Amino acid sequence: MTANALPDLTDYDAVLFDLDGVLTPTAEVHMHAWQTMFTQLFTEWDVDPAYTERDYFDYLDGKKRYDGVASLLRSRDIEVPWGHPDDEPAANTVCGIGNRKNTYFEAVLREEGIAPYPGSLALMDLLDAAGVPISVVSSSKNAQEVLTVAGIRDRFPVVMDGVIAERDNLSSKPAPDVFVEAARMMGVDPARSVAVEDALSGVESAAAGKFGLVVAVDRGAGAEALFGAGANIVVNDLGEFVEPNVADEEPTA
Repeated sequence: MTANALPDLTDYDAVLFDLDGVLTPTAEVHMHAWQTMFTQLFTEWDVDPAYTERDYFDYLDGKKRYDGVASLLRSRDIEVPWGHPDDEPAANTVCGIGNRKNTYFEAVLREEGIAPYPGSLALMDLLDAAGVPISVVSSSKNAQEVLTVAGIRDRFPVVMDGVIAERDNLSSKPAPDVFVEAARMMGVDPARSVAVEDALSGVESAAAGKFGLVVAVDRGAGAEALFGAGANIVVNDLGEFVEPNVADEEPTA
C-alpha cells in the first residue's frame, strides 16, 4: 500500500504508539533476552518442548513482564510461586524469572544503545508539525529508559508504561486497560484516535479499546495474524505514512 492509499493520520485527534518494535528496535533486544534466559532455564529444568521464537510472539510479546513469564510457563504446564517484584533474579518465582530476563536486556541497552526507526521518527515529525498529540503505551518497565537512550523522551507528554500499569493494577494487553487509560490521560476519545502496535496482544488491546484506527507494524508476527487480531491496516514500516523511501532506511545507534 502506498502513502497515497493510506489514511491521513493527521485527521485523527491523537496517535498512541507502542514502543518496542514500533518506535525503536528494542523488540529484537527483548526477543534475544527472553530467548537466552528461557533456553538456559528450560535446559536446567529439563523442560520439553524447548523454547522457540514462536513462544515470544504467542506468550510474551506486548504483555507485562510477569504476565508473559506466567503465560509461557503455563504453556509448559509449569506453575511456580508468583513472588514479589523485588525478588532477586536468581529466584525461581514468576517475578524472579522476569527480573532475570531484565538483567540481559539492561546490559545490551547500556552497551549498545538504541535509536528510533527512521520511518517512525519521520511520522512523529509529521504529526508534531500538524499539532496532533502523541503518546507511548508500553507494557515495559524499561520504557522511560529506552525513550531517554533513544533521544525521544521529550516528545511524549504521556508515557503509559509497565510501572504505571502495575501501580494502578491495570490488566496487561490484550485487555484494553492500558490503551484506554493512556487516552484518558491525554484527554482524547479512543474512537477519534489511532493506536499503533506490532504485537498481537497489543493489537487485540487497541481493538478491544474501540480505537478509531488500529495500525499494525509487521515486525515478524505476520500480516494475516495481525489482521486476525483486529488491525485495520498492516504496514512494514511507519515511514509508509510519510513517504516510501523513508521506510527503506535502517536505524543507527
